[in-house]
Amino acid sequence: MLRQFLLIAITVFILSCRPEPTSTALPLEGTWELLSETRIERGDTTFTPASKDQKMIKIINRDHFAFLRHNLNAKGDSAAMFVAGGGPYTLVENVYTEHLEFFVDRAWENHDFKFTIDIKNDTLIQQGVEKLEGTNIDRYIIERYARVKN
Repeated sequence: MLRQFLLIAITVFILSCRPEPTSTALPLEGTWELLSETRIERGDTTFTPASKDQKMIKIINRDHFAFLRHNLNAKGDSAAMFVAGGGPYTLVENVYTEHLEFFVDRAWENHDFKFTIDIKNDTLIQQGVEKLEGTNIDRYIIERYARVKN
């Protein structure tokens, strides 16, 4: 009986000493509000701080993302300035790849966009190339987001 008790006690002790699994994933999940965006197209750089006239959020869960941009001062038809899209994504270390499954402009759908991301405290910096073959869209973007707190 003492042997069984010691065996159980040793087993419990050994199992409790296992290190907790650590995650190397970035704390990407959540809702993010756009602070600023920089676009570099054909040598021309445009920096745009967050506007009081528009709001954009990006929502990221375990395997999908969605983004919504809306003009806050639109009168009448709100679709005049509404942009939305989303789909699945992958994250390998700090390489974040969006597969744009849904978008208001169908030419962008079913394309992959690869970015690097960096998260510092409650700020997400996403940068990379947006390029669509067969169009004039070929730019480098840098987007800065703040985590939206509940």
